[in-house]
Amino acid sequence: MTVFLNQIELYLMYIVEMCIVLLELFGVIVLVSVGIRSFIQWIRHNTRLRLNLARGIALSLEFKMGSEVLRTVVVREWEELGILGVVIVLRGLLTFLIHWEIRHEEKALQKLTD
Repeated sequence: MTVFLNQIELYLMYIVEMCIVLLELFGVIVLVSVGIRSFIQWIRHNTRLRLNLARGIALSLEFKMGSEVLRTVVVREWEELGILGVVIVLRGLLTFLIHWEIRHEEKALQKLTD
């Protein structure tokens, strides 16, 4: 029975590690595509550039946060957990600041259209 449980735990570790890599890859893909689109919008002098860029960065951070939450499943030592906690807090603060920036940018754009 112990061998069976060890095998299942090993498979779970592999699955979680693959999911972590996939979520981080999705975050990178979103960030790069938003960066390219934002550069094109900058060339075209789009007034919604900052808002679109902030939304894309926020979405990318959400994928990265998801990978960090999954990483808590495979953490084995307290030191790793502490580092992971700090990373999650920092990314959470970044997400909060970006959402704050999005709200203010939306209000500014709304004032321009009114």
